[in-house]
Amino acid sequence: MSADYSQIELRLLAHFAGDEPLVEAFRAGEDIHTKTAALVLGVPPDEVDREMRGAAKAVNFGLIYGMSAFRLSRDLGWKRARAQAFIDRYFASYPKVRGYLDGSIAQARDKGYAETRFGRRRPVRGIHSRRWAERGAAERIAMNAPIQGSAADTIKIAMVRVHRRLARDFPGAHLLLNHTQPQDDPCPSSAYGTAGPHPRTPTDTGPC
Repeated sequence: MSADYSQIELRLLAHFAGDEPLVEAFRAGEDIHTKTAALVLGVPPDEVDREMRGAAKAVNFGLIYGMSAFRLSRDLGWKRARAQAFIDRYFASYPKVRGYLDGSIAQARDKGYAETRFGRRRPVRGIHSRRWAERGAAERIAMNAPIQGSAADTIKIAMVRVHRRLARDFPGAHLLLNHTQPQDDPCPSSAYGTAGPHPRTPTDTGPC
């Protein structure tokens, strides 16, 4: 069987930024890309088409990695002005996200490192560089490392907890692998349907 932390990086972004529209979208179980497209483009969710959702998805994930209007325009085949306008409307729709990302850069400038939710640190070299390209790369690391690093930390903790529970309750099952998509757990047929309900926490994927 597989276990997946759906859109974990975006959920962490919502948590770190404390942006109410983004947080509420996840709490309500909404399609976050459709929600974003509707907010940014000013249309009802049921009028969001595939192209609109795809653009919102590119921005939702791209901004975590410091995507620029140039990169978005290239990926979507848009003119740069259109891509910049979309990004500007995104930050207007989720204002605390911009503040969080700017704060991450400021913290890296002050401390020289980025830090995950669990205290793991990544040095951010070049954050004070006079060379635009080097400084820009460092700023992208400063924005991304706390989110992507916290996601990795969370999944590693979950894997440890799953391993312990499998060893205790389902000794015939074991973790097979972990990758950027769902976590795979091979289980004997006798284990299916026997685990019962198990409360989930941010660092617990639940039973096999």
